Amino acid sequence: MSIKEYKPGTTFHGVIGRTVEESSPAWPRPLRARPGSPNVLFIVLDDTGFGQLSCYGGLCNTPHFDRLAENGLLYTNMHTTALCSPTRACILTGRNHHSNHMAGITEISTGYPGYDGLIPFENGFLSEILQQRGYSTFAIGKWHLTPAEQTSAAGPYERWPLGRGFDRYYGFLGGDTHQYYPDLAYDNHRVDPPRTPEQGYHLTEDLVDKAIQFISASKEVAPDKPFFMYFCTGAMHAPHHVPREWADKYKGRFDMGWDKARELIYKSQLELGLLPPGTQLTPMDPDVPRWDSLSEDEKRLSARMMEVFAGFLEHTDHHVGRLLERLERMGELENTLIMLISDNGASPEGGRVGSVNENKFFNFVPESLEENLAALDELGGPKYFNHYPWGWAWAGNTPFRRWKRETYRGGTSDPFIVHWPQGIQAKGEIRTQYAHAIDMVPTVLEALGLEPPERIRGVTQSPIEGVSLLCTFNDAGATSRHTTQYFEMLGHRALYHEGWRAVCAWPGPSFVEGGPFGQRLTKEDLLRLDKEGWQLFHVAEDFSECQDVAEQHRDILIAMITRWYVEAGRYNVLPLDGRGQERFGEERPRLTRERTRYVYYPDTDMVPSTVGVNVLNRPHSITARVEIPKGGVEGVLVAQGGNDGGYCLYMKEGKLHYVHNYVGTGLFHVESQEEVPEGLLELRYEFEPTGRAEVKAGRGTPGRGRLFIQGRQVGEVELPFTTPLMMGLGGGLSVGRDNGSPVSPDYQMPFSFTGRILEVVIDVRGERVEDRESAEREALARQ
Repeated sequence: MSIKEYKPGTTFHGVIGRTVEESSPAWPRPLRARPGSPNVLFIVLDDTGFGQLSCYGGLCNTPHFDRLAENGLLYTNMHTTALCSPTRACILTGRNHHSNHMAGITEISTGYPGYDGLIPFENGFLSEILQQRGYSTFAIGKWHLTPAEQTSAAGPYERWPLGRGFDRYYGFLGGDTHQYYPDLAYDNHRVDPPRTPEQGYHLTEDLVDKAIQFISASKEVAPDKPFFMYFCTGAMHAPHHVPREWADKYKGRFDMGWDKARELIYKSQLELGLLPPGTQLTPMDPDVPRWDSLSEDEKRLSARMMEVFAGFLEHTDHHVGRLLERLERMGELENTLIMLISDNGASPEGGRVGSVNENKFFNFVPESLEENLAALDELGGPKYFNHYPWGWAWAGNTPFRRWKRETYRGGTSDPFIVHWPQGIQAKGEIRTQYAHAIDMVPTVLEALGLEPPERIRGVTQSPIEGVSLLCTFNDAGATSRHTTQYFEMLGHRALYHEGWRAVCAWPGPSFVEGGPFGQRLTKEDLLRLDKEGWQLFHVAEDFSECQDVAEQHRDILIAMITRWYVEAGRYNVLPLDGRGQERFGEERPRLTRERTRYVYYPDTDMVPSTVGVNVLNRPHSITARVEIPKGGVEGVLVAQGGNDGGYCLYMKEGKLHYVHNYVGTGLFHVESQEEVPEGLLELRYEFEPTGRAEVKAGRGTPGRGRLFIQGRQVGEVELPFTTPLMMGLGGGLSVGRDNGSPVSPDYQMPFSFTGRILEVVIDVRGERVEDRESAEREALARQ
């Protein structure tokens, strides 16, 4: 006997009589995908340039990514927004980043429709669409689409992955994380990594393990139910973390320097047919030093940093390969539509000489060649938060100029591979049609035979702004359907239209030069910039943007500028905003009121720095109300930050300790002169400033730190300077344990407190020194 079903929300299709015998049942139809519907897998790499994968001519081995290209399609004309969160919003919605209100990252949101960082619910995610069509939906890895102040346990959760159509989530909510001590969220709560670095833990392996677990758990119960997985690595964003044996594979491979590496990549790209005939290599970037101008020590350090990056990329490829191999063993690979993309060009955020601790940069602490050389043998390990020099980013974006955050092709042109054996007859072919990240959603929908829904959860949907690339799957000569695309990022602008590209850089010192991101322009300044600041490239003939032809084709340039403003009006791009510190310091609605007293409890989620207390450059006290049993205790009372900078109040060997980790370069430590007795106690640390901060010199407020037991002073330390602007990137605030990388080498994380903590109260009073420019430097580098 067949079961009668009817569409949910319509009239009951059975019969209701006085008794069951007189009645006929019918059931609301369960959500089922069409028989034979393909799985969909998006693989999103971070900060990976056009010329870094080996299938794009790069010098890093990526055999599994290459295999996707060999059995699928490799696109040479895919574009992104030049920044992380904006591109990811495009990938998931099929709408432009300003239409998604994601002009930048949420940390620099402003009160205008294109800039407020709140992706509208009328811009449905692909996960929401496919969830309603009977798909399992999984998000893995980096998210960075939730306003920073909404990522704590207080929520709200409507913009977390599970609030935007994903059934399951495992990853990190912010822009970057420590690869050995990550800040992990599982569905709607935070969790600890399953192992320690000493036990062989690495985030990429963990993410792939969870991806395999999610898919396998679904398929073993419902083998015919397709899945959509949004898989986003932390790689290749800093920190460049990888076990040493992977980096050592490349020992000596980059001793030739970035100048020569760029020439080799360019030659390989020509040989592979990735570049149109006649494509020129863009000239030497004025911000990048020539390799032969570096000292031998600088060369040795820079080469090793690139070896670590290359090992990190091959390691990532290896583990993504495990996911692909599992799909193949399950018989799912042939009918899985895979799209692999990077969110923007290679990143220059390591600066001119590279960094072993990005937190130095954010705190105006200069890099020391001597200190960095001392770290050489441990680069890639958990002790350092390293990033290569910007010369390698420039080489990684070959053949283009510039890099991430700028709207030249070095910032916006990215690798894009499509693999779907059951749906694409062509194998190992190159596609040259113009494309943008907003084209991924409409392509998937057309491949699945689905129309965009009119409503999702009762919310009327906005039109999708991308176009489908399906016509290119089996037709290399298909006409490009994406004929016009605007770009805007931090004031940098560009427009593509029918083979031409106009670019206008925002004036002012660049981020990587350590100055403000851009300057506030008057109306007259902008008029002058529109008159004199635009360049024009005929990219149909000049693929790499080598030849500025603005003077020869002034009429075309004027038309392009006009069209840019038309597009800007259509997609919420205005008002143009290249401000730096002012934009970061914009007043925004807060979930909680400002206060001077913060109360924290044990056994709760780690508190993100965006919503936690800020003790820097101000008088403060930390009071732990505890119960010490007979025999004594040990462990962390409260910790904030990580091994790249932070503080911790803890007990060890019967005594009370406080340590201030100054951006990973020095420790100020004080220990109580007597042991802590048993019983209910108040343990306290007080900081009293004794001078003023010299923020631009990398020195926070000097002061005197004191330890107290039951109100009686038991220790004192002079701090000649403190961290000026930002605790470490390795962790937020936690009570009763150190949840991130250990603030002090005096213990191994998590170093859980073995007594009982009732509460920890942190009081902050007095005026705080703020530096909005530097805070923006930190926020923008974490995308």
